[in-house]
Amino acid sequence: MSTTNYRLSQLDQLEAESIHIFREVAAEFERPVLMFSGGKDSIVMMRLAEKAFYPAKIPFPVLQVDTGYDFPEVLATRDHWVARLGVKLIVASVEEALKSGIVVDDGKTSRNRHQIGTLLNALEEGQFTAAFGGGRRDEEKARAKERVYSHRDEFGQWDPKNQRPELWSLYNGRLHVGEHMRIFPISNWTELDIWDYIGREGIEIPSIYYSHRRRVFERDGMLLTESEFNPCRPGEVAEERTVRFRTVGDLTLTGCVESTASTIDEIIAEVATARVTERGATRGDDRFSEAAMEDRKKEGYF
Repeated sequence: MSTTNYRLSQLDQLEAESIHIFREVAAEFERPVLMFSGGKDSIVMMRLAEKAFYPAKIPFPVLQVDTGYDFPEVLATRDHWVARLGVKLIVASVEEALKSGIVVDDGKTSRNRHQIGTLLNALEEGQFTAAFGGGRRDEEKARAKERVYSHRDEFGQWDPKNQRPELWSLYNGRLHVGEHMRIFPISNWTELDIWDYIGREGIEIPSIYYSHRRRVFERDGMLLTESEFNPCRPGEVAEERTVRFRTVGDLTLTGCVESTASTIDEIIAEVATARVTERGATRGDDRFSEAAMEDRKKEGYF
């Protein structure tokens, strides 16, 4: 007698959990928004949100905090997704926030850090009560402290010692006036899970995640892109190399790795043997101190 196996694969379980979180938040919170950078994690989030509400459209807008130093390939992919799904895109510009005095440029702070004030202002202006983010616990030790529902106070700040328990995957979304919740539906995914899912679903991602030729130079142990926003300093020499990006962000702080991986399978094989997370290997903003990410998150970072 034949039997049917109803056990879900690991990827199916992760997908089901994330879809459940999207639906819970849409039902519980009055004004959610999905933070969408155009990177691989936020694109997987878009795919999960698409599945969660199909055949209806995604019932909330998407928000990108634009540093002005984003990779053109990433912005192009962002626009393709927004157009295909017919969602409303809100762009919070760091450049405009600097001009209007929402954030103050002291000449030393990076555009990446200026995203904090820009984001908090956009959330306040939109009166958003919940913001979906693409953080994963395996990325960085501060993100490993994060709950799925991450409470932020009326100033948009995060207290890692004051997180609500989530026993049996029960989420507490209670808020006081002025507070909001950050929601992380892919907390339990790993970088390998993300790539497996991208391959399984045939998901469009920016071309810079795949091996390509690019003019780069070495700084602080990372290969950075040569650009008008990121000129070489004395002693630095740009040269063309075969590289790819494991994560994307502000191009002045986001490094690439030498790689010939040009397919999903090759990337999965490469990631499986990596001993450093994508942020640890290629994000300069996480290298300022041991607690750099946690300090930014306490102030209101993603």
